[in-house]
Parts: sequence; structure tokens; C-alpha cells
Amino acid sequence: MIEGGHIHPGRSFSHLEDAANSHVAVVNTKLAENLFGQRDPMARRVKIGGLPYDVIGVYDPPPRLFGEGDQPEVMIPHGTFIKDLPYFPGWMDMFVVPEDSVAVERAIDDVTMAMREMRGLRPGQKNNFDAITQDVYVQAINSFTLVARVLMIVLSLVGLLVGGIGVIAIMMISVTERTREIGVRKALGATRREILWQFLVEAATLTLVGGIIGMAVGWLVSLVLANATPVPAYVPVGSVVIALAVAAVTGLLFGILPARKAARLDPVEALRYE
Repeated sequence: MIEGGHIHPGRSFSHLEDAANSHVAVVNTKLAENLFGQRDPMARRVKIGGLPYDVIGVYDPPPRLFGEGDQPEVMIPHGTFIKDLPYFPGWMDMFVVPEDSVAVERAIDDVTMAMREMRGLRPGQKNNFDAITQDVYVQAINSFTLVARVLMIVLSLVGLLVGGIGVIAIMMISVTERTREIGVRKALGATRREILWQFLVEAATLTLVGGIIGMAVGWLVSLVLANATPVPAYVPVGSVVIALAVAAVTGLLFGILPARKAARLDPVEALRYE
């Protein structure tokens, strides 16, 4: 099988069966379970498009990125498909795997020549098909990943901005409610720097606790994804450290304004505050 996996029990259809448009079928394990349960699916018949097909093999697919292997699937010879089933004659994809001793470039040339011959293209005529390698898919995935990463960074920055505004509001309320406390501390000898650092540490602690909660939720989500899907999901330790550091720095930056307001309070006016 081109995409991996194996056929057991049974086999795939032969070249002779493919050329003869035989009514044979290979079902995947999901479809075999749905149709036959615990019974042996070999030598049984299924109907496709109202026509009987003999089951000659059960395909056990490899794990796929988005879990498509969990969908019921049946495979029949291409000629049989064209002959017996209605279909839309549009795009068709074919997967070709070269032998280990054949270079990819040579395999592409051989496939291109075979396709031009099958389609009756004369020398000088452009190809009406495309022959591409997996590198194209890899580049497309990398481009999508890059866009998703940039988008997530932008959304994270917006989230930090919104959270920072919330920190300013909370700390401003805290300074207002503790005005008399600040006045008492200044009257007892507390300096502006000490008051400033007190509220900066409180703001950093506030955002750090929020960051820890967010990392805990992200860790639980990664566990669910890893156990429920074939997608390998985990939380790198480096990302945890960076996230918590960013959370603390956000608290420090957005806590400067409330902390400066608290540090600049006049002790006499603060003690009179009701």
C-alpha cells in the first residue's frame, strides 16, 4: 500500500483482476466491523451501486493526522469503478511510489512520459496534468503553519493588551481602596520605592497566577488531544517558562501606572481619605 498500513487477512486485487474490471473489493477495518462485526469478512459479498463485490482483503490503515482512518472505506479496481459506478469526470489524484533504486526526478520523468502517452499529447503540447512530489505538500503545510503561528502571536498580543488593561483597572481600584493603608505605611517611614515595588509585585503576581491557570488548562487540552486523536500534542517545558515569564513581565509593565500613583500619594492626604 502506498500510504502504509497492511492488508490482513486477505490480499489486494491483482493486475489481472484490475485489467479485467473484476468485482472484488478491499474494505478497511472500520467498514468490516460495521458490516460483519466479529464475523470473518473474507469471501463475503457486499453491494456497491447495487452490484455484488467479493471481499478479498481487509485493510488496516496507518494512523493519520486528522483521524481519517476511522471512516468506513472500500477500495475497488479503477476500471471497475469507471465501468459500473456514476462519477464526476473531474480531477483525479494518483499516488506513485518509486522503487528504492529509482531517483525521484527519474520517477517524475517516467510518470510524465506515461501520462502524456496515455492522453495522446504530441511533442510541443503542454501537459494537461501536474506531477508533483511530497515537497509541495510539505511547503504548503509549512506555509499554513507559519500563517497560523503569526495569527496566534497576534491574537496573543491582543489578549495581553486586553489583560493588561484589566490589570490596570484592578490595581487602580486596589490603590484607591488602600489609600489609608498607603498613608499609614508612608507615615511609618516607607519610601516611594518600597510602595512602588509593593504594587508592582502584586500586579506581577496577579498575572503570574493567571498564566499558571492558563498553562494548566493548556496542559489538560494537550492530554485530551493526545489520548483522543492521533495528533501528537504536548506542552514543551520551554514554552511553559516563556509563557510564565511573559505573564509576569506583562504584570510589571501594566502595573507601573497604578504603582506610581500609589507611590506618589501624599501621606497626609492619604490618611485623611475616607
